[in-house]
Amino acid sequence: MTAPAHWRKSSHSGGDEGECVEVADLDGQVGVRDSKNPDAGHLTLTRHDFTALVAHLTSQP
Repeated sequence: MTAPAHWRKSSHSGGDEGECVEVADLDGQVGVRDSKNPDAGHLTLTRHDFTALVAHLTSQP
């Protein structure tokens, strides 16, 4: 049996700004979900793809 995921809010998510993202370690992959609607599901990315996504997003103006 797999332990429940421990979701944590991004340090860049603001208080009431409406752009809140949570991430979790999902057995070697990374889960990403909307913290305002956690029951809507999540994306599952490889660690490599998650790193690439974060690098892309942080390079945007």
